[in-house]
Amino acid sequence: MANDCPGVERHLVQCLDGRHYQRRRPGREVERNGKGRAEYRFFWLAATALVPSLPAPQAMKNILVTGATGFIGFELTRRLAERGLRPKALVRRPLRGALLARLGVDIVQGDLESPESLVRAMAGVDTVFHLAARAVFEEYDRVRPTIVGGSLALMKAARDAGVERFVYASSLLVYESQTEPIDERTEAKPTGGYGRAKVEAEAALRTIAAESDMALGIVRLPHVYGARDLMFDQVKSGRVYHPGLGKNHFSHLHVEDAARVLIRVAEAGWTGVFPVADDLPATWLEFFAEIQKYYPRFRELGFPKWLALLGTYLITPIRRLSPHPSVYTPGAVHGWNLNLPVKRRLLWDALDLEPSYPTIREGIPAVLDECVSFQWIHPLADRMG
Repeated sequence: MANDCPGVERHLVQCLDGRHYQRRRPGREVERNGKGRAEYRFFWLAATALVPSLPAPQAMKNILVTGATGFIGFELTRRLAERGLRPKALVRRPLRGALLARLGVDIVQGDLESPESLVRAMAGVDTVFHLAARAVFEEYDRVRPTIVGGSLALMKAARDAGVERFVYASSLLVYESQTEPIDERTEAKPTGGYGRAKVEAEAALRTIAAESDMALGIVRLPHVYGARDLMFDQVKSGRVYHPGLGKNHFSHLHVEDAARVLIRVAEAGWTGVFPVADDLPATWLEFFAEIQKYYPRFRELGFPKWLALLGTYLITPIRRLSPHPSVYTPGAVHGWNLNLPVKRRLLWDALDLEPSYPTIREGIPAVLDECVSFQWIHPLADRMG
């Protein structure tokens, strides 16, 4: 595949603390939306070592997607299939595989906690998109087996199979609440079990990638929204209940743009660890107000944070008796109330990509339009299989 960013050379700068940043040399002007703009970006970092420039991107041929029946994974798999790439989809619960039947994918039965199934699924694969995990904000001991153990097993299988590119979907919940926009230098300092497990998984994947020739791209995703989102299942019912006042600034991203970013990371052979979001952080109240513009009967109902915490702590012993994931956890309450704004255009420029939905003002109306066109069962609401 030809370089998508003509005239731009990408280099990787590694600091003494082990974090990676992208540096771009000034090149000829890159056309974006009809407007030429020269890119000049330098990270002048003390005591750095320059890694040789990345190789030219290679075409993805044989792709494995984990989490393909989940919210973001479904959109990513759909886009890959539309390109005629026919990815493999690792499916843990057989009945959910039916959701992928019309996409033109190859379904492979497997589980992150079954290393043998991962070895089988990895046969012939050159690119992995890893999105599967217990994707709820539960306690560390509940999420670690899939987020850390499962990711490590998958990465080892990928290394042994000679996989060339590995893209990992991480989370902004690796950060504590911020007063300034998050950028590539912001220290990962999680406050909950989910974020702690994500940081541990990132470190494990980077260790294995460093021992091989595999290109590892880790993208820390914000609140990703879309018609198949669990929140919009509630929106369609006319109301959303949320913990806290909703005045904290959070970063958001339309699911189509999340999928586009992950695919471009693989296409470009991009390596590093970056957060990403749309162009405008918004409070939850602003997010809900945007919904109400187009859906006047919609109502949001917030509970005081202390009351939500009390309720979730009280039900924790009962909740932990169930093997099913739950969104009613103290970690979810804390995560909802963090301030997590992301610096504008972070990663977008490095990938030479533009968001289709730059803010929630463009994204939310499109989601509401799509909400009326199908029925969808979110994996956390699906008790079949």
